Order: sequence, then C-alpha cells, then structure tokens
Amino acid sequence: MKKSSISAAVIAVLFAGSLASCSNNQQSTVAPVATLAEGATLPIAYVNTDSLLANFDMAKDLNEELIKKTEDARASINSQAASLEKEVNEFQRKVQTNAFLNEQRAQSEANRLQNKKDQLDQLNYKLQNDLAQEQAQMNARLSDTIQAVLKEYNAVKKFELILSNTMYDNILLDNPKYDITGELLEILNTRYSQNKT
Repeated sequence: MKKSSISAAVIAVLFAGSLASCSNNQQSTVAPVATLAEGATLPIAYVNTDSLLANFDMAKDLNEELIKKTEDARASINSQAASLEKEVNEFQRKVQTNAFLNEQRAQSEANRLQNKKDQLDQLNYKLQNDLAQEQAQMNARLSDTIQAVLKEYNAVKKFELILSNTMYDNILLDNPKYDITGELLEILNTRYSQNKT
C-alpha cells in the first residue's frame, strides 16, 4: 500500500510539473525533479544479471558440465584428426615413392581418406550443434528457475517493475538500495543446494 501511494504521489508531482511548464511558455520547459521523502523507495528493483549468473551455484555447475563436454568433444575430434593426418601423410609418402601397384589402388585409397575426412567434418558439425542445443537448454533452465523464484519473491515484495542490468547496459546509474541481486542469489543458492542433495 505504501509503495502504491508513493508512486501515485510521484506521478502526481511529475504531472503537475508538466502542466505548469506547458501553461506558461516563458518558463523553462524542464519539469521540476520530484523528490521522495527520506527513506522512501520507488516500487522498482533491478537484478545485476552478470553477478547473479557468476555466483549462482546452479549456473556454475551447468557451465562446468558444458565446458567438460566441450573439452571432451574437442579432444575426440582432435584425436581423430591427428589419426587422419597420419594416414594422409602416409598416403602422400606412398604416392611420392610409387608404392601403389596401380593408379586405381591409389585412387581408392584417396577416396577412402576423403570419406574419412568428410565423416570427421560431419561429426564435428554434429558435436557443435549438440553443444549449442545443450547451451540453449541450459539457458532456458536457468531462466525458468530464476523467473520462478523471482515471481515468488515479488509476490511478497510487490515491486511494480524489476529490471535486469547487464554490464550497465540497461541502467547507467543506480542507487544500490534498488539492487535485489544479493537477496535473489541467496534464495536461488539455498534452493539449489537443498534440491541438489
């Protein structure tokens, strides 16, 4: 209730200031700055998304899983690529030393190596797509979790507006009293640790 009356008072002051400036052309066209009573806050808040994701245990765990899968995929591709490179080098050595009995045998080996390279390229493409899909699923899971907790949190706090701030992209200057990142992070980490065990 208190937050609603504060926002109504702020809107009334801003509206009155705009009317006063419009009615007198000789006065400044800048509306007067509305001030809040000491200790009063607007019914808004913001979450520092970078800080939230950097310190949310679930985000850290999911990111660690994705990094491990990415490293494993890269190691597998690199191992197969190294093996293929050895075979290609051996093939080139045989071509240079005329080790193949006939041209048909050399062409057959060249085709086999090209097929192997194509399969490796397809595998690499598939692994990259799989990792991208997993990243998207991870982001959706994090977003759903954060949104669910945020809705519960706001059912008690009753903010009219909760903003997301990423590297000062949306909020250029702020008052720390509107930052709810710490509170939200504590709730998220507590719930995650309870569900994890």
